[in-house]
Amino acid sequence: MLNFTELDEIIEIIKNFHDLDISGYSKASLKRRITRIMDINKLDLVGLKSNLINQEGFLNYFIPEMTVNVTEMFRDPEFYIALKTKLFPYLETYPHIKIWSAGCSTGEEVYSLAILLKESKLLSRSFIYGTDINHLVIEKAKQGIYSLTKLKEYSENFIKTKAEHSLSEYYTAMYDAATIQNDFKKHLLFSIHNLITDGVFNEFQVITCRNVLIYFDITLQEKVFDLFYDSLCKLGFLCLGSKESLINYKRAHLFKLIDKKNNIYQKIA
Repeated sequence: MLNFTELDEIIEIIKNFHDLDISGYSKASLKRRITRIMDINKLDLVGLKSNLINQEGFLNYFIPEMTVNVTEMFRDPEFYIALKTKLFPYLETYPHIKIWSAGCSTGEEVYSLAILLKESKLLSRSFIYGTDINHLVIEKAKQGIYSLTKLKEYSENFIKTKAEHSLSEYYTAMYDAATIQNDFKKHLLFSIHNLITDGVFNEFQVITCRNVLIYFDITLQEKVFDLFYDSLCKLGFLCLGSKESLINYKRAHLFKLIDKKNNIYQKIA
């Protein structure tokens, strides 16, 4: 396994040769992921360095493999109940609702939000942006195709959100997989966005970024929180993961805690 000195060398190579700074990622997480890449490709440290410097296209493989992509539809059902009961009544007052799902991975959260909005009769005036640094997962998200085995698990989550309908009403089965209905896709846009280097691209009523920031160090978290603050309209909502919070953020006083258990905040100034 890599030691931390060797890890710093890899980080420096990526920064110098590819103009990509990943130094703000959790060192422990980076170490695990890069060691896994080396094991899969039977590379030692010299081989990995050589590939990063000399092999065209290797970084396009390396970055998606380095990022963590764990997601599911209606993950943490209580979070979605909180959205319906605490956020949606407020969102009903807007003629247009813009939502950003940052670090959306393969799109399950984005489709969950779209289905929840449809159930609450808000989808017709909503648009959801799903972004991720990983171009491979973005392509999967655009397809909206998931295995029936996974969808059975997702259906159990959906039932726990006190849904009025069955999840099966929102997808079409095809052999051992299913595709989310096309009607949803006109309200969605999936694209590449790097939380570290890219800036504000719209103004949102809601931003969700759940279980992404746990892989960033404090300095990088601060930078991303600044991006979210600048991207939210006044009285907009920020939704974080169960192990994330604004407690150490310099602008935390500009947010009101709406739901402590589900880490939902509202920008008040």
